[in-house]
Amino acid sequence: MAGIGELAPMMVADRQGRRGLTPPWAAGKHGREYRATMGNKAVTMLFSVGPEEPHRWKDSVQVEPEIRIWVADAIAQGMRPWFCKFGGVLHDKRWLEPVERLFTWHHRSEKYLRNTRNLARVAVVYSQQTAHFYGGPQAQQKVEDHLLGMYQALIESRIPFEMVHDRLLDEDHLRPFRLLILPNIAAMSSQQCEQIRQYIQRGGSILATFETSLYDEWGEKRADFGLADLFGVSVTGMRQGPMLNAYLRLEHPHPILAGLEDAPRIIHGVNRLNVTPREHFARPPMTLIPPYPDLPMEEVYPRQERTDTAELYLRELGPSRVAYFNWDIDRTFWEVLAPDHLKILANTIRWACNEEPPLAVEGPGVLDIAYWQQADSLTVHLVNLTNPMMMKGPFREFFPVGEQRVRMRLPDARRPISAKLLVSERPVQVRQVNGAIETTVPSIRDHEVLAVELR
Repeated sequence: MAGIGELAPMMVADRQGRRGLTPPWAAGKHGREYRATMGNKAVTMLFSVGPEEPHRWKDSVQVEPEIRIWVADAIAQGMRPWFCKFGGVLHDKRWLEPVERLFTWHHRSEKYLRNTRNLARVAVVYSQQTAHFYGGPQAQQKVEDHLLGMYQALIESRIPFEMVHDRLLDEDHLRPFRLLILPNIAAMSSQQCEQIRQYIQRGGSILATFETSLYDEWGEKRADFGLADLFGVSVTGMRQGPMLNAYLRLEHPHPILAGLEDAPRIIHGVNRLNVTPREHFARPPMTLIPPYPDLPMEEVYPRQERTDTAELYLRELGPSRVAYFNWDIDRTFWEVLAPDHLKILANTIRWACNEEPPLAVEGPGVLDIAYWQQADSLTVHLVNLTNPMMMKGPFREFFPVGEQRVRMRLPDARRPISAKLLVSERPVQVRQVNGAIETTVPSIRDHEVLAVELR
C-alpha cells in the first residue's frame, strides 16, 4: 500500500459490500486505510447493488438500507462512490431509485465533500508487514482481530480517528496526531522503533498492546521489545495463554477506571506476556488475579485474591504519555465485546491523548463519526449504525437515533457564518464557546452531515 500511495494518481477500491459477520463500518475502514497512503488523492469505492456472497448471485439486488449504509460510511470516511452492476439486462430494477438518490445527494453536497484534511488527533497503525511475517497463515487471529477490536472500541467510544501505515511513520505523516495506537504491531524494524521514539520526543503519545515490537521486520523474535525503553518494561518469560477464568483486580480510584467504580474486578483477556518493570511505576490501575479452575463447581474460587502484578503500564514522559497493555485486550474485545474492556480502552485512549478532543458527539446509539475541513467549511459526518443487523447484515430498515449534542473545536482563527444539515436539508443554530462550536442535531436516520460555513 505504501508503494501504491506513492505511484498511483488515484485509486478504485473494489469493496462491493459486506457479507457474513462484516460490520457496516468496514466500508469506512477501507477509506481510512487507503487514505493513510494515498493522502488527498481520489479514492473511489466500487460498491455493488447486489449481495456479496460466495454463491455469486450477480443478477440479484440488495435492499436499499444495506446499500445506503455501506455507501454512507464510505462517503463519511472520504471515499467517492461508484456503483457496479453485473451484466446489461435489468432483471430486477429495485436498485435504480436508491442509487439515483445516493448520487443526487452526493452531487448536491459536492462542495462539502471536497475535503482538504481530516481533523482527527488519534491514529491507529496498521501493518501489512506484521500480517505477513508475524501472522502468516494465522494473520486473522494474530493481527487483524487486534485491529478490529481497537476499531470497534473507537467507533463505540465516538473518538474521531485516522489510520497510519507502518511504512509511513515519518514526521510529515505523524504530525497531525496526538496519539498513535499500535494494536499488536508485533513486527517492527529498528528504524520503525526509532521513528516512534522521535514521535515521542516531539510530544506525541502512544498506546500499545501485547507483542508490539517484540519481533523484527522479518518476524524474528527479539530478546526484548524494540520499544522496551518506552514501555518501561521488559519481557521476562513465555506467553501465557489461552487463559481460562482469569481476572483483573481494579485498584480504585483511577481515571482509567471511570465508569467502573462499583466493580471490584473484571474479566481478563485470553493471552498475556510476563513482563517486569524496568522503570518505577506508580500504583497500577489493574493487577492480575491468576487463572483458577472453572470446573468442578467446588473448585471455582481464586487461589490468589490479590497480586502486585500490574496489567497496564502508564508513563508520562514530559508532555508525552505511554500506555502499554501486556495482554490482548483489543483481540479479546473483538471476540467477546465485553463492555468493561470497552470502558478501559476508551478511558486509556483519552488519558493518553490528554487534550480536549477536536470533536465530541453525545447522544444515544452507535455512530461512526468523522470531522473534516474543506476550503471554506467544516463538516461532521454522523453515520447511524444502530441496528439489530449491525454485526450480521443486511439491514432491513433504519432505526433512527435521537438528539445528538455536537461540539467542534475550531482548527484556526476563522469564525462560523452559518450551519446546516445536508441530508435533512435544514438550517441549525450554532453557539461559539471558548474556541469551539456547539449545536444539536435533532435526529439521524442513516447519515447526517453537519456543515459549517467559515468566514
